[in-house]
Amino acid sequence: MFLSLYTNHLPSTIPTLVGALSNLTVLYLFNNQLSGSIPKELGNLKSLIHLILSRNMLNGNVPISLGNLTNLEVLYLRENQFSSFIPQQIGNLTKLAILQLDTNNFTGFLPQNLCQSGYLQKISANNNHLIGPIPKSLRNYKSLIKVHLGDNQLSGNIAEYFGVYNNLEFMDLSNNRFYGEISENWSSCPQLTTLRIARNNISGAIPPKIGNLIQLHVLDLFYNQLIGKLPNEFCKLTSLLKLKLKLNGNQLSGDISPEFGSLTNLEYLDLSTNRFDKSIPTNIGNLLKLNYLNMSNNNFSNDIPIKMCNLAHLSQLDLSHNLLEGEIPSQIDNLQDLEMLNVPHNNLFGVVPIVFEEMHGLSYVDISFNMLEGSLPKSKVFQHAPIEALQGNKGLCGNVTRLLPCVIGRQVSKKGHRIIFLIIFPLLGTLSLVLMFLGIFLIFQRKRKHPYTDQTNNMHNEKVFSISSFDGRAMYNEIIEVTQGFNAMFYIGKGGHATVYKASLASGNIMAKKKILSLGDDEIVQQKEFFNEIRALIEIWHRNIVKLHGFCSNSQHLFLNYEYLEKGSLDMIFTNDRGAKRLDWNKRVNIIKGVAYALSYLHHNCSPPIVHRDISSKNVLLDS
Repeated sequence: MFLSLYTNHLPSTIPTLVGALSNLTVLYLFNNQLSGSIPKELGNLKSLIHLILSRNMLNGNVPISLGNLTNLEVLYLRENQFSSFIPQQIGNLTKLAILQLDTNNFTGFLPQNLCQSGYLQKISANNNHLIGPIPKSLRNYKSLIKVHLGDNQLSGNIAEYFGVYNNLEFMDLSNNRFYGEISENWSSCPQLTTLRIARNNISGAIPPKIGNLIQLHVLDLFYNQLIGKLPNEFCKLTSLLKLKLKLNGNQLSGDISPEFGSLTNLEYLDLSTNRFDKSIPTNIGNLLKLNYLNMSNNNFSNDIPIKMCNLAHLSQLDLSHNLLEGEIPSQIDNLQDLEMLNVPHNNLFGVVPIVFEEMHGLSYVDISFNMLEGSLPKSKVFQHAPIEALQGNKGLCGNVTRLLPCVIGRQVSKKGHRIIFLIIFPLLGTLSLVLMFLGIFLIFQRKRKHPYTDQTNNMHNEKVFSISSFDGRAMYNEIIEVTQGFNAMFYIGKGGHATVYKASLASGNIMAKKKILSLGDDEIVQQKEFFNEIRALIEIWHRNIVKLHGFCSNSQHLFLNYEYLEKGSLDMIFTNDRGAKRLDWNKRVNIIKGVAYALSYLHHNCSPPIVHRDISSKNVLLDS
C-alpha cells in the first residue's frame, strides 16, 4: 500500500491514525508544511519500506519506536527542525540502505551500531550539532557509497576511523574536530570522486598515494595543519573533469613540481596561505581550463611566468603577499576573461602595461606595495581604483584621485574621468578597507528636511568625515538632481524593504539606486539591514552577482549604488507574454547556469559561506 502526499501545502501535524495502516509499505509526506513531532504510532508500520518526511517543519524528538521498522530500507528526515538525540535504535534497522538526517538540530552521538546489517550505502548527517566519535562499524564496512558528516563537532583520530571502501564515491568530513594524519587507505578507494576533510586539525603530510585516485574530482583539505611538499604523484590526476584542489590555509612548503602542469583538467586551484617557495612553475600555463587561481600568502619568488598568460578562461588571479619580482607580463591581455587581479605586496617593478586598456572585463585590480612606476593605463579599472589599490609604489602617476599627475612627456589622458559615486571594491578585507570606508562614507548631522528643493542645500551644512579628495557632496547633489529627489518617474522596482530607481549621471554612467525604505522609529534595525547588505556585498566578487559601486547614508536617505542591468528582473519578463516568448530555452538554460554559478560561489568559495535565503525570479536580473 502506498500513501504519497508529497509537495503540497499540508499544514498541521501527522495524524496518529496513520500508524493504524498496517499494510503501508511507502509513506511519502516530504516537501510540505507539517509541524509537530513524529507520532510514535508510526513504529507500528512493520511493513514500511520507504519513510520520507524531509523538507517540513517537524520538530522535537524522533521516537525510538522507529527502531521497530525492521523492513525499512529508506529513511529521510532531512531539512526539518528535529532536536535532541538521534535514537540509537535506528541502528537496529538491519535492512536500511539510505539514511538522511542532515540539516536539523540533532545533538549527541551517531548510532553506534550503524552498518552492522551490511546494507547501508548512503548516510548524511551533516549540518547538525553531533559530537563524539564516528561509529567503529563504519571502519570495516565495505559497501558505503556516500558519507556526508560535515558541519558538526565530531572528533577523534581520523586515521583510525576509515578503512578501504571499494564502492565509496563521496566522503565529506569538513568542519569537524578530527585530528591525526590522513591514512593511505583513501588511495585504495577506486571510485572516490570527492574527498572533503577541510577545517579540521589534520596534521602530517599528504600521502603521495592520493595520486592513485584517478576518479577524483574534488579534494578539499584546506584550513588544517598539513606539512611537507605537494606530492608529485598529483600529476597522475590527468583524466579528470572539472577537478578542484583546495589546499589553502596549511603549512605546506617547498617548491611545486613542474609535473603539476599535467593536470590539464584542473578548473579551481587554491594554494594560498602556505609556505611554498621558489618560482611559480612555468607549466602552470598548461592548465588551460583553470578559472580560479590563488597562490597568495606564500614565498614565491622570481618573475610571473609568461605562460600563465595562456590561461584564457581565468577569471580570478591572486598572487598577493609573495616575493615576486620583475615586470607584469605585457601578454597579460590574453586573459580576456579576467575579472579580478590581485598582486599587492610583491617586488614587481617597471610600468603597468598599457594592454590593460584592452581588458574590458577586468573589474577589480590591486597593484599596491610594489615598485611600479609611470602612468597608469587609461581604463576604468585603474581610473576608478581607490588609492588603497595603488599606494606604496615607486612612482605611479595618472588622472586618479590622490595620485600625482604625470609630468609632461608622458601620456596623460586629456579627457577627464569622473569618479563614480563612492567607489568600493571588495576583497580588501584589511584595516585599509575600514579606513577607506570611513573616508568615503558621508556622515551627516541629522536635520529634519523633506522637500526635494531643500535636500541638496542641506548638504552644505552637514559634516563630512573623509580621507579622500573627491567631492562626495557634489556627487550626492547630482544623484538627488537627476532623480528629482527619487521621484516616482525614475522608479524601476520595489522589494520588501527598498525601492529601486534609475539614475543617469552626467558622466554617462547609468546606475541603479536602491533606496532603503523608512522603518519608522526603528532606526537601529534600518541601519543594521543597510550595513549588513554592504558587509555581505564587499566580500563577494563574481560575474553573476550584481556589483555594488557605493553607498550613501545621511539624515535624508540610505541608499546603495548598484550596477544597472537594463532588462530588469526575470519576474518582469515572465509576467509579460511577449517577453516570456522571447526567452527561449537556450536563454533560460543560460540563466539557470548563471544562478547556479552564483550560488555555488556563495556557498563554496566564500569563507564563511553566504546563504542568500531569498532566491526568486524577482532577484534574478538580466542584462542585454
